[in-house]
Amino acid sequence: MTFNSKYHIDVDFEVPKKLQWYYAPAFFGFWLVLYLSLVNTQMNHMPQPLTRSDEASHPHSFIAQRAEDTLIELTRIGPRVVGSMANEETAVEFLRAEVAKVEAEMSDSLEIEVDVQQASGAYMHWEMVNMYQGIQNVVVKLSERNSTNENYLLINSHYDSVPGSPGAGDDGSMVVTMLEVMRVIAKSGDPLAHPIVFLFNGAEENPLQASHAFITQHKWAKNCKALINLDSAGSGGREILFQSGPNHPWLMNYYRSVPHPFANTLAEELFQAGAIPSDTDFRIFRDFGGVPGLDMAYIFNGYVYHTKYDRINAFPRASFQHTGDNVLSLARSLANAPELDDTAAHSEGHNIFYDFLGWFMIFYTETTSIIVNVLITLLALLGVGISLYFMSVRSGCSWKGVLLRFSVTIGMQFVSLFLAVGLALLVAVFMDGVNRSMSWFTSPWTIFGLYLAPIIFGLSILPALYLEKTKRDPLGLGFRIQLFMHSHCVCLIVIMLTLTGLSIRSAYLIMLCVLFDIFALIVNLVTKWHRKAYLFAIAVTVCQILPFVFFTYLCTVALVTLMPMQGRSGSSSNPDMVIAALVWLFSLMFAGFIAPLIMFFRKTRTIVMCFLGITLLFIVISVTSAAFPYKEKTSPQRYSLIHAHRRLHNADGSTRIDESGLYIYPQDRRLDIARDEIDAIGEVQKVSDFCDEEMFCGMPLYNHRWNKAREYSLWIETSESPEIPTEYPMLVLQDSTELESPTQRRFNFTVAGPSHMGIFINVKNEAKILNWSFNDTLIREQAEPPYMVYFSYGLDDSPLEFTIDVEKTTSTFDTSTLEIGIGGHWVTQDITAIEKLSSYISRFPSYAYIQGWVGTYETWYF
Repeated sequence: MTFNSKYHIDVDFEVPKKLQWYYAPAFFGFWLVLYLSLVNTQMNHMPQPLTRSDEASHPHSFIAQRAEDTLIELTRIGPRVVGSMANEETAVEFLRAEVAKVEAEMSDSLEIEVDVQQASGAYMHWEMVNMYQGIQNVVVKLSERNSTNENYLLINSHYDSVPGSPGAGDDGSMVVTMLEVMRVIAKSGDPLAHPIVFLFNGAEENPLQASHAFITQHKWAKNCKALINLDSAGSGGREILFQSGPNHPWLMNYYRSVPHPFANTLAEELFQAGAIPSDTDFRIFRDFGGVPGLDMAYIFNGYVYHTKYDRINAFPRASFQHTGDNVLSLARSLANAPELDDTAAHSEGHNIFYDFLGWFMIFYTETTSIIVNVLITLLALLGVGISLYFMSVRSGCSWKGVLLRFSVTIGMQFVSLFLAVGLALLVAVFMDGVNRSMSWFTSPWTIFGLYLAPIIFGLSILPALYLEKTKRDPLGLGFRIQLFMHSHCVCLIVIMLTLTGLSIRSAYLIMLCVLFDIFALIVNLVTKWHRKAYLFAIAVTVCQILPFVFFTYLCTVALVTLMPMQGRSGSSSNPDMVIAALVWLFSLMFAGFIAPLIMFFRKTRTIVMCFLGITLLFIVISVTSAAFPYKEKTSPQRYSLIHAHRRLHNADGSTRIDESGLYIYPQDRRLDIARDEIDAIGEVQKVSDFCDEEMFCGMPLYNHRWNKAREYSLWIETSESPEIPTEYPMLVLQDSTELESPTQRRFNFTVAGPSHMGIFINVKNEAKILNWSFNDTLIREQAEPPYMVYFSYGLDDSPLEFTIDVEKTTSTFDTSTLEIGIGGHWVTQDITAIEKLSSYISRFPSYAYIQGWVGTYETWYF
């Protein structure tokens, strides 16, 4: 015990003995074991799937084996692409037959009405007109017999698939889930205060055409007051609720009672911010019908999404049970929800919602969240202030001295946060610079060394050096470590208030961090453990267990979701930056209050430097074949490929370009990894090299995504022409007529061709489009030409008729007025039967998955 003439130094903090360095591995091992034993197991925890033999003892339950058997039959149809016989005839008949089976064993108290909708229409989808003709929906209404209630619950999924994929996960799994839910409700005779409309939509991948057709044209659309949308961005696992409402918090009252909750506001905000390279029918129902609802999808194993590997053998039976139990529970509760009678009266703003390990749900309104965030801020600042006061009293340091030290640690903590993210981003930039990005794509364990380790190093090195340099500070080691924890709390409060001010509801995550830190602080202050270094550390450790579990759980979910998506997010951005930023963000939450505890061990600086060493080791590993990013079947690299013939005409009708070639669209950052194989095919040119001279680069762009990716797409001229199975698309000018004045003229066209076509329109010689028969948004908003129209048809293959009204004020119609290009895409063909195309695909590496078809592109002047 030491005395001073001015103050008394408390014995508990005067000379605290540090723990030996060899206890540090046990400390880190504790958190690792906690993660592996709890987080990892709960991530993959699934209910026991029920089989047909269980049906007698569970007559009102979802039977997973039934759904699985139905999916086996559905996927035997093969790829179900819009316009194919498989989608327009076989799948429709399959669904009608399955509904007939349900009707045969239905309770006498209920009735079923089936309608097969065929519709045509158009709307704006991002930057292109999305137009459809004769696409189909199989619509089933299940209601109590003689029901007069006109407010319905809508449940939606889609039975079409992308070219080449059997679509087991996306979205056959949800289709058969709906069929089994319908069977259970119909057979059990459950009361239905509101009818349920089961919408099996036949054109979601085109994209989202069939949902638009239903909500804008179907006779039951105006009666649908709430929605359960079921989709997939993966194959199996637990389906996540990632969109709710909007502005209808009452829906979460019903979701919280599902048996297996899995939902998060963060997922909703990431999706709506465009961080997820997908879209769902939920947006169409919301924007065109004003229907509130719940959007649910599979997100695990996104590696097989939209590939030929999306098969039934990749989809676990337990996933059917997980989703089926939840959807059945929701269907029963929402179909009897009084809110459906007047949903407008219950529109009350956004929700904050999240589950804890799938055990239970927490949700509250955005207004409540703002109040809670402010209160937690005030409580935290009060607690920190009290703690600083006791530090001054117990250590003998002046209040001013404690505040000065606190200011220094706050500044140091902010620098540490930036250092941590800076180091992680530096690694990401380096990995991309040496062309080794996405090393984690197949080997997610590399994320620990590449990004978590430098973040821990960045968070810890400055505090470690500072505490080493201030050994003789009158403020004891324990108090100085507490200052760093309080500083991290202040940093989080700044982040939380900023997010709250920006109306980002995911600020609740930061609030939870601060809340559990307050718990530890209160425990330490009440028990006076804050005076005793190791008791204080034990309290912090115990209070950090729940947030550590929760935030590592969320981090794992986010990584499992986003890692496969980086394989189809395009080549323009560095995906490692996304992973680095994500790991940093969650590290602030699950490691921010744990990292300072490292300072209690001897050789602190050496321990912290080990994380830097781990980073360097993993960088070395990641540039070797040990971390090769792709693996055949389970995590392939994606390419889209068109063996195309393009023919471009001049104004006088002569041909300026007439060639065949391969259009290659790499879908991830590692576009050079197969460059040797691609170069062996022929001379490679960048598609963007053609863009200054030709409208939309003079290429058969499939949709707007292809247009955005043109800088990284390739064209290889070939001597072999594609094997086009039918006639080339035929564009015919039927007539042109004068409008109100000689300067205005209407052009009437027809176009016939395959089920998927692109129509590209540009003006020449200072012409201006006044109107056209397509959706008029682009014209009304005076968007700059050229324009893209995505067109597809289902059953109705009749020629498309369209008109374009043009004005020319500085030249006559004797000169060219319009340039129109037609891209034809034969996406419904079996590519294995197309010899030349298959030959080119076989030249790619075995780890590559090629989504390919044959196509044409031709332009004319009018």
